[in-house]
Amino acid sequence: MPPPVFRFAPSPNGYLHLGHAYSALLNFDLARASGGQFLLRVEDIDTTRCRPEFEDAIYDDLAWLGIKWEQPVRRQSDHLDLYHEAIGKLSARGLVYPAFESRAEIASLIENSQIKPWPRDPDGAPVYPGVAKQMTACEREARLASGVPYALRLDSEAARRTAGDILWREEGHGPDGEAGLIAAAPQAWGDVILARKETPTSYHLSVVIDDALQGVTHVVRGQDLFWATSVHRLLQRLLALPEPVYRHHRLLRDETGQKLAKSTQSTSLQSLRVSGKTAQNIREMVGLP
Repeated sequence: MPPPVFRFAPSPNGYLHLGHAYSALLNFDLARASGGQFLLRVEDIDTTRCRPEFEDAIYDDLAWLGIKWEQPVRRQSDHLDLYHEAIGKLSARGLVYPAFESRAEIASLIENSQIKPWPRDPDGAPVYPGVAKQMTACEREARLASGVPYALRLDSEAARRTAGDILWREEGHGPDGEAGLIAAAPQAWGDVILARKETPTSYHLSVVIDDALQGVTHVVRGQDLFWATSVHRLLQRLLALPEPVYRHHRLLRDETGQKLAKSTQSTSLQSLRVSGKTAQNIREMVGLP
């Protein structure tokens, strides 16, 4: 049996914080304890927010923590053709459709709907109404030819009919203690976005393709992605990709109970290093031996 493969896959859209350190160190420790491999992947598909200086800081922070990774580092922006190819496979099976509504138009559709309260996905965002599925082929072609922005969405109902029931093996636990064999529930997310006109992939699509191509056997990540695994397992089934073992870990939170995040300006590893903290201090702060 080949050795297990773990990975840490940050986005270079800000500086790493203690939550990133915990996830990276946990993956590194598990790989080392099992005689496996530890991979580093840079998820840089968001060209508006990802910057070279943040990518350089990722390498510096991980090296400072004592983490070593296999070479070469995979950068998603180098593999956009593979994601485009996967979209083509799903489209050929009638599982993808373009949606042209802006965020404001979607919000208006929901506000004027008679369905109250409107369903929300596990992240708390309103589920897409699905109105673009009602367009005729001619209408879609005309809109595409006009050059207007669009999102390519997965027809989740058709996809679930094609894929059937799906499970995943959970070696960690979900937000409410879920563990063991988990029944995937992709319908909770509605018709998720797989790509946009200006961005040929999304997190959901690229992560499953990258994990498969890199031979990742164990996906160890935060509990905030627990239910996103439903979408990932669905895409794996549709694209005939291997199923890794999943382990979702606790989230590090600030004194207010909010999870650490770049968007809330959580204290960066870079600033902790400048303040005199050592790599061992970081291990102690995140609760690792």
